[in-house]
Amino acid sequence: MTAPAIVALGGGHGLYATLSAVRRLTDRVTAIVTVADDGGSSGRLRAELGVIPPGDLRMALAALAADTPEVRVWTETVQHRFGGTGALAGHSVGNLILAGLTEVLGDPVAALDRLAAVLDVRGRVLPMSPIPLDIEADVSGLESDPRVSRGIRGQVAVATTPGKVRRVRLIPADPPASPDALDAVEDADLVVLGPGSWFSSVIPHVLVPDLRDALTRTRARKVLVLNLAAEPGETAGFSTERHLHVLAQHAPGFRVDHIVVDATTVPAGREREHLCRAAARFGADIVYADVAETGTHRHDPAKLAEVLATNLPAASGAADTRDSSRREIVSWQ
Repeated sequence: MTAPAIVALGGGHGLYATLSAVRRLTDRVTAIVTVADDGGSSGRLRAELGVIPPGDLRMALAALAADTPEVRVWTETVQHRFGGTGALAGHSVGNLILAGLTEVLGDPVAALDRLAAVLDVRGRVLPMSPIPLDIEADVSGLESDPRVSRGIRGQVAVATTPGKVRRVRLIPADPPASPDALDAVEDADLVVLGPGSWFSSVIPHVLVPDLRDALTRTRARKVLVLNLAAEPGETAGFSTERHLHVLAQHAPGFRVDHIVVDATTVPAGREREHLCRAAARFGADIVYADVAETGTHRHDPAKLAEVLATNLPAASGAADTRDSSRREIVSWQ
């Protein structure tokens, strides 16, 4: 049987969790990664060299790297961050390698494929866009009048704002999508969006016109994975329902098949009823399941893989990771 093709969209630690889950189901994994980071090592390389920020791309490669002794040392090296106080302080080795390969090969996708070969990655890691992007947000609560919004620019500024993010947009406003990313979405059996920083890692994917069109056209089953908790800064105080409302505001008419929610984050009763109505805007049902690492706000890769496996075609040949002894999944239409 043919292994299923799974596409995961996101960035940062959220995408790392999704990739760690889906690699348990198939070798045909494509990660599509946001390219708006402007902080840390990625921001410095972007400003100095004009490359797309490599940090989230590097993390995606590490998530999909082969787990063998020969490759493990390379993965650890790629993830290693220099200490000290000199020019290299704070840079990840993998970020420097990707920046160098991009300059040598003249193509960020070719650079990713070359480093993927070194890490024996089964699948591909692709940028959302072949050019670096900026995030700009309208934020309230920064002025004396709470009704007044101020525009702030930059992923780090948006992620750490003490105000309330109302809306985000990409600069340029109509960025190109990576052609290989569009092909992967259209050929997928399953597409997974989220979890991750909502305004800076999840929503940007539906703000790239060609990528959103591909997500609309694909015959793949689409699953949205919600965060386990609101994040300090950009989504502070957000309910689970509010996450869905702001996504719908940024992508009117966008549809998914299933929305995965950790069962412990939304108590039974009125809150689930409100969430069900919010999901109806996407034409989706809600799957409540235990997907968290015990005692944390991180997704457990094995538990998440178990839930995603139920959304794969029966004849796909995906590994069956289900364990009925700890599954408690309830769908709300």
